[in-house]
Amino acid sequence: MESALGPRLVRDPDLIAPYARDTSRAVDEGTPLAVVLAESTADVSAALAWADRFGVQVSVRGAGTGLAGGAMAYSGGLVVSVDRMTAILDIDVANRLATVQPGVITADLDAAARRHGLFFPPDPASARMSTVGGNIATNAGGLRCVAHGVTSDAVSALEVVLADGRVMRTGARTRKNVVGYDLTRLFVGSEGTLGVITEATVRLKPVPPGSPRTFRASFPELEDAGRAVTAIVNSAVRPEVLELMDSLSVEIIESFHPSGLTAPAGAMLVGQTVGWDAQVQAETITALCRELGSDDTEISETDALLEARRLSNPALNARGLKISCDVGVPVAALAEVFRGIAQISAQHGKRVSTVAHAGDGNLHSTVESPDTPEGIREADAVIDDITRLALLLGGTISGEHGIGSVKRHELAWQLDPVALDVQRAIKDALDPNGILTPDRAI
Repeated sequence: MESALGPRLVRDPDLIAPYARDTSRAVDEGTPLAVVLAESTADVSAALAWADRFGVQVSVRGAGTGLAGGAMAYSGGLVVSVDRMTAILDIDVANRLATVQPGVITADLDAAARRHGLFFPPDPASARMSTVGGNIATNAGGLRCVAHGVTSDAVSALEVVLADGRVMRTGARTRKNVVGYDLTRLFVGSEGTLGVITEATVRLKPVPPGSPRTFRASFPELEDAGRAVTAIVNSAVRPEVLELMDSLSVEIIESFHPSGLTAPAGAMLVGQTVGWDAQVQAETITALCRELGSDDTEISETDALLEARRLSNPALNARGLKISCDVGVPVAALAEVFRGIAQISAQHGKRVSTVAHAGDGNLHSTVESPDTPEGIREADAVIDDITRLALLLGGTISGEHGIGSVKRHELAWQLDPVALDVQRAIKDALDPNGILTPDRAI
């Protein structure tokens, strides 16, 4: 491996350290043997072939912004970093496609597409830091998911390096393709357990005409905000963004980055409408919110309100809050899940901050608790109860962050034994020596 990778193989512990963990609360497993700073598919192939031959565990890392512990290094393992693979290889305007390496920052791809009148639909709150490869690995959603779906809806084809170093291509550049199994979707959301994505062809969309409008509606009651989301989603209007921040979230964001935003008593909905009728859509939405209990609404031509929503994760991290979950529930259950979270918070005596991609029912709840072993255990108990509540309401244990190591104990709560067996059989078939991100995701 050294002869193939040369200076791209790093063994200095001080240089390795930044690549050994992600931004999750997962506990360090120990110092890895080395880091491969891959610059090409050939680099990744050489690294995996070597690791497979000698049975060395491999973690895969992009920007390290993951929140589920999926990119944590293994003690004595090998870290394959793709953060140097940052080329936008092609933007095919006629077919509305872009081909990129996995280390491209999501917002950079979006900006490049917009220079051609197009945009990249996936829009996680971490878009200015997270990578396209990482978004694909976790099937991230984001702020625009209510209108454009999750990352898998934007992926057309992939280049993947398998555990033994073989390189495979999936999908096609066409709109329709029914040849063989849908291997592209198999790898989307696989969290680095089946292979390492080294190239992706993704779908772009035309930038909507006119000027967007950002709207806000504050509610004295959190449950009323949940009912408003359900009403908006089931109405004739189609917002491109529909987000929710509860009172504690707004308070934390405002203390982190003061902007004059007043925390509501219950919750704040923020969103955006696009197209020639953006103003009319925003007026319709805010009027509906007032009918359902909002006591303060606003429509703006700037993105300041959405910027506040994007600051939620940095604000929570600055406050030392990392014990969180990203459950999903049916949109019609939003009011009920907010009521349940309030009850769980009261039962445990812990304040819970919730922000949400409300338009598709994806909630991110974070527990305010001391950063001590006991505080972490108490916060984890709160998160487990919120997750069980989501499942009881017909939801899921993760909407977009993935399972990683942090949520692996919850898998059996959602998946039946046969489903787990099938997933593990797929893992064994593609990675028989179990070197790729073992004991995570499935």
